[in-house]
Amino acid sequence: MITWNREQASSPNCIALRYTRRMPAEITTEEYRALAELRCLIRHFVSEGDAVARAAGLEPQQYLLLLTVRGLPQGEEATIRTLAERLALRHHSVVELIDRLEAHSYVRRTRGREDRRRVLVSLLPRGERLLEQVAQHRITELRTTGHELVRTIDQLLEKSAAPRGSVAKKPARKGTRQKCG
Repeated sequence: MITWNREQASSPNCIALRYTRRMPAEITTEEYRALAELRCLIRHFVSEGDAVARAAGLEPQQYLLLLTVRGLPQGEEATIRTLAERLALRHHSVVELIDRLEAHSYVRRTRGREDRRRVLVSLLPRGERLLEQVAQHRITELRTTGHELVRTIDQLLEKSAAPRGSVAKKPARKGTRQKCG
C-alpha cells in the first residue's frame, strides 16, 4: 500500500508512482501493430473522404465545416468560435472557409438576436444537399468497412484491460479493400 505524506510528495519517486501506476510495464509488439494498423485505417478513411468531397466539388475543409454545422450537439449554436474549436482551426481560417462557402450559396451568416456581435452560420438547401451526398457515401463506406476500425480499437482496449501475461483473443479478420497491416 502506498501512503502519501508531505515530505515524499515532492520527491521524484512519488511523482513517478503517481503517473505510472496505471501504465503497463511495457508496450507489446501486438499493441504497436494495433496502433500502426489503427493509424493506417484512419488515414485511409480520411484520404478517401477527402477524395469524395473533392469529387462533389468541395475542398475537404469545406466539407468538414458543413458537417460540423449540421452535426453540432443539441443546444450548441454554430458560431464562428464553436466551429473554430470543433475544427481545431483559428478564427480567421473559419471565417475564410465560410466566405468561400457563402459565395457558393452553401451557408448563410446571420447576427445573433440578443447579441449582434455573435455570428451564426446555417446551411442553405444547396449546402445541405451537397453535404448529404458526401456524408451518405462516407456512412455507406463505414457500414461496409468500419468493422476493421472497430476491431483494431477493440484489440487495443482489450489489451489494456487484460492483465499482463494473458493473451487477448484476436477476432477473425474480415475482407477489406485496403491492406494496412
